[in-house]
Amino acid sequence: AQIIAHHRPSAFLLENVKNLQRHDKGRTFATIVNVLRNELGYEIHHRVINSAPWVPQKRERIFIVGFKKGSKFDFDRLVVPEENPKLGSILDPHESVDPKYTLTAHLWNYLKGYKEKHNAKGNGFGYSLFGPDDVARTLSARYFKDGSEVLIAQPRKRPRRLTPRECARLMGFRHVDGSDYRIPVSDTQAYRQFGNAVVVPVVNSVAQLMRPHILAAFQRRQ
Repeated sequence: AQIIAHHRPSAFLLENVKNLQRHDKGRTFATIVNVLRNELGYEIHHRVINSAPWVPQKRERIFIVGFKKGSKFDFDRLVVPEENPKLGSILDPHESVDPKYTLTAHLWNYLKGYKEKHNAKGNGFGYSLFGPDDVARTLSARYFKDGSEVLIAQPRKRPRRLTPRECARLMGFRHVDGSDYRIPVSDTQAYRQFGNAVVVPVVNSVAQLMRPHILAAFQRRQ
């Protein structure tokens, strides 16, 4: 709110976790909308978007679009792909993946024990195992710790975690020609950064929906 109040942009786009809408029984989100709409004077639109039609990951995030002047922006016009990509589209062949990404026997036994303990208590905590025909859970910044939220099954081997390169693809970080980005940081930093990132093709689709309204707002400022 302070940044928007200072710069007074013609339009802005905010993103946050889906549960923002329910936090404190909805009061937190109501406060955010009230500040943006009534204190700062912006027209506000919001929608929860699942990334699964764009990438093989179920990642639900709330997007908030604001315009300083009235617009005909409509989130219902968002172009959502009809395809549902699977993990096989972003995974490297098993034989080409460095063995260091395969879980150690100690970690694998720990994760299995942890899941069994919580299953006995009737809750769903624990690792998740996926194959090439599946869609992954949400990738998080804690992935560097044990990779338990998205483990990849391997034939006749213990499961492995995703490589940083596969995490990049899972988040949609690819050049327009389909080639991969260079990753100049350590694996730990890469896992943290991709887990904290937005899904690039989802944001691109929202941006394309905003584009004519941004151009119209810019023209009004001339």
